[in-house]
Amino acid sequence: MHKSTVLALLALLPTSLASVSSTIIRNSRDPELNSTLGADTFTNEAWIDVGYVDNATWIGHVMFTPSARTFWHRHEGGQLLKVVSGSGWVGDRGGKPRRLHTGDIAWCPPGIVHWHGADEGSYMMHFAAAYGATEWLEEVSAEEYAAKTDK
Repeated sequence: MHKSTVLALLALLPTSLASVSSTIIRNSRDPELNSTLGADTFTNEAWIDVGYVDNATWIGHVMFTPSARTFWHRHEGGQLLKVVSGSGWVGDRGGKPRRLHTGDIAWCPPGIVHWHGADEGSYMMHFAAAYGATEWLEEVSAEEYAAKTDK
């Protein structure tokens, strides 16, 4: 990723996180809770571990089992994904899904309808930061998921 792209992504962080010194965003997850199974907006099994939520930001990790994926959705302020382990895909409506590997970062711009999930032969865990409201749409069809490419 080019330095200018990283700087542009950092500039997109909410201004509420800006301060004159380092900021610690405390985990808002109840420590007594376990990870939760994503049900209504995922195909197959995906486990969610929420780190922080407020009315404008969602931060957490999602562990996708092989072939698991989100439904089509969009974020009012965009979404940043960083693959922590495994391999998977991200796809924009009308485009070809693109492969993600451990260490890859994907930026899903505000309002762009997209999905993301694991490859058929791999688990995938990603860190996600979503900004603004999320609108969940329909399930990604088997045909749409099968349209993946290695590019």
